[in-house]
Amino acid sequence: MQQRQIGRSGIHVSAVIMGTWQAGKAMWSGIDDNQTQRAMRAALDAGVTAFDTAEVYGNGHSERMVAKALSDVRDRIVLATKVFSNHLQYEQIIEACHLSLKNLNTHYIDLYQVHWPPGSFGHPAVPLEEIMRAMIHLKDQGKIRAIGVSNFNRRQMEEIAQYGPIESLQPPYSLFWRAVEREETPYCREKDMTILAYSPMAQGLLTGKFGPDHKFARGDHRSTNRLFQPAHFTRVQAAVAQLRPIADKYGLSLGQLALAWVIAQPGTCAIAGARNSEQATQNAAAGRISLGEEDLQAMDRIGRTVTDHLDGNPILWE
Repeated sequence: MQQRQIGRSGIHVSAVIMGTWQAGKAMWSGIDDNQTQRAMRAALDAGVTAFDTAEVYGNGHSERMVAKALSDVRDRIVLATKVFSNHLQYEQIIEACHLSLKNLNTHYIDLYQVHWPPGSFGHPAVPLEEIMRAMIHLKDQGKIRAIGVSNFNRRQMEEIAQYGPIESLQPPYSLFWRAVEREETPYCREKDMTILAYSPMAQGLLTGKFGPDHKFARGDHRSTNRLFQPAHFTRVQAAVAQLRPIADKYGLSLGQLALAWVIAQPGTCAIAGARNSEQATQNAAAGRISLGEEDLQAMDRIGRTVTDHLDGNPILWE
């Protein structure tokens, strides 16, 4: 498994990180707690050392699943979680962190992230200075080891970095969703920040398992993913077909190829979710793959047949 350092923090993680949004159950369908926990152990056995969650995933349910699955190996793993945009006032961040510590059954969080910029979803537009004051307080107390942000744009990162060190950005990033490359990726590389890419398989589109007639189960948030909408879906399907020969060349599934492309980008990890042990093991295997330069260039061209038709909106969902 390839390894990455989170910014300048000294925290090292596997290039493939297990994401646990689905473990919270909310906004997903067909999730089983026992399978979720087995998937986390399978990921660990396959070389994944970092697990990403958030307080808002099932109102703490995802964090509690992580604890049930991994508390006995806490010294071997890196835990990352996030505070949501409705809890960004100073005292709210402190309280949210304490609750996440309880949910995760741990005395410290390795990477604590601001999940969405203040003001998102109609929540209060708390000053970034206030947010960072709370984060630094938690770090000084040893309750968190490093600070990251998620879904921030370049301007927001530049501002919050005035008040303390930011080690990572967690954006949506895949071969089919590359808005971050315009401004955020250059900034992160300039500042030695690590990119933790979520939805690196475009929420399943890059696995090739969704045909043109696919219908999501009621409550599945992916039904609002902009890439699944008719205006883009035909181009997505054509691009997936062009990627298959490259995957076959390396003996990979399409999903593994998508993950391998993401982690081939400098300073980037791929956060990949899994419903079961088999998916977790397959995802982890992508962390041992190195793609040739010609194939990376070919994939870049194929990906742009989708991304060149998207507008500048960085939000993945309608």
